[in-house]
Amino acid sequence: MNRIILGTRGSALALAQASLTETALAAAFPGLATERQIFTTRGDLKLDLSLLRAGEAGGKGLFTKELEDALLAGSIDVAVHSLKDLPGHQPDGLQLTAVLERAPTADVLITREPLTLDSLPQGARIGTSSVRRARQIQWLRPDCQIEEWRGNVPTRLRKLREREEIAGIILAEAGLRRLGFSWGDDGRLSSSEGEFFASSLAEKLLPAIGQGAVALQSRVGDERVSSILAALNHETTWLSIRAERELQRLLSGDCSLPVGVRCIREGNRLSLSAILFGPEGQPPREASAEGAIENPEAIAAEIFRQLQ
Repeated sequence: MNRIILGTRGSALALAQASLTETALAAAFPGLATERQIFTTRGDLKLDLSLLRAGEAGGKGLFTKELEDALLAGSIDVAVHSLKDLPGHQPDGLQLTAVLERAPTADVLITREPLTLDSLPQGARIGTSSVRRARQIQWLRPDCQIEEWRGNVPTRLRKLREREEIAGIILAEAGLRRLGFSWGDDGRLSSSEGEFFASSLAEKLLPAIGQGAVALQSRVGDERVSSILAALNHETTWLSIRAERELQRLLSGDCSLPVGVRCIREGNRLSLSAILFGPEGQPPREASAEGAIENPEAIAAEIFRQLQ
């Protein structure tokens, strides 16, 4: 059958990522029909779960399990994920088959006034649902207070507009760009929720493992789908993801692990930097390594050794 069924969450960002996948499939296989099935995950339903407190949210698979169950059951052919949501270990019978070209990996500080992380007022309250972001912000600005901040991008912007006691929130540049947001040199970001200011944290925070990448997951042994997805796979993104996810595996972590990474390809070399946070109040451990692109896992292994 010349058709492929994609599974996706129903958020605006997830649907944008599904559209990117459909566009890539149409370009590579003009005669291939696509169908989309939308799923609601436990993470979408349980907005009362804290993603900042270890163990409370259930960690692994919070935003992916329902799609993976459908994939195993055969009701979809491909699960489209934000790679940073995908647990380090694949369920038996499933594989990460391909990734689309990565979007910018930076985190962005969104404020009502033109502020940077350094110029935030003393004791500023910052909204985020990411442990990784929270720990890095608290390390760089111990005076800042972190508040749990969940919801889709429009919801978060609306809350920021309404709650004057919150100085700013942190969002992923990749998600903002894929949703059509843009900002110029003056940082002005316009939205249906009003005007805000965006300040890149690229030089301040290391991104999440997989940040900015769209993951295409399929069944092990489904050669038809694997061959189709292989045509979409972006090599540089794939090599970087191999290094980052190998480090995730070695650390036995999931998407709530307080680790930041940055992987950069220069020619035939990959460089990987990482910061890992342990118990509250202790300084983070940092590491960096580089190596040949042929063996990203070896670079991750060296990072892991340095972090011990």
